Amino acid sequence: MRILVTGGTSGIGAALVRESLRAGHTVFTTGRDAGRLGAFLDSCSPFGNVHGVVADAGEWDQTSDAVAAAVEKMGGIDVAVANAGFSAPGNLADGDPDVWRDMVLTNVYGPAILAKAALPQLIHNCGQMVLIGSTAGRKVYPGNLYTATKWAVTGYAESLRQQLVGTGVRVLHIAPGQVDTPLWKETPDAAIAPESVAGTMLWALSQPPGVDVSDVTIRATGQAF
Repeated sequence: MRILVTGGTSGIGAALVRESLRAGHTVFTTGRDAGRLGAFLDSCSPFGNVHGVVADAGEWDQTSDAVAAAVEKMGGIDVAVANAGFSAPGNLADGDPDVWRDMVLTNVYGPAILAKAALPQLIHNCGQMVLIGSTAGRKVYPGNLYTATKWAVTGYAESLRQQLVGTGVRVLHIAPGQVDTPLWKETPDAAIAPESVAGTMLWALSQPPGVDVSDVTIRATGQAF
């Protein structure tokens, strides 16, 4: 398969890229920082065929250009993964509104514009759209705007799935719990490796065309919520 992953230079995204390459797929990824992206692509080259471009997942023009570049490099797209996202520090009383704006654009607007840009390819190839959500999109946390953005992803994934019924395109929403990534200042007691999230995605993608795995929650054993 030819897989496009946004925000693939760290955390879950990096695991999605590496594990997809190890499974024999061709991968194209994006990142905001040119230096980090270049170093990451170099580190992945021993695992398989990987390409990438600098792009902000919250910008339409950059996302559209990234999809076009992925099609040019890979010859098409079978799977588009809306992975790029981040959490803003602080709460609704003391947080930074400018950071909130960037977070909402990346976490909420980003998956929508990726789908818009990639859908012609996905429909043509009977492909799959993957949205990386969170258990924070199942539960409310006090004063946490990140939670609201992940609730939006949960709803958007199902809305998109219903829209695409009859096209042959499948939509997968993965809601990881606590993952051992740089997002945490201190690693939680119960956290799964990002490779476990990647393995879940690859398992879902491997299902036959008549099987639509549309919503998966994956947590570390012992996670409280």
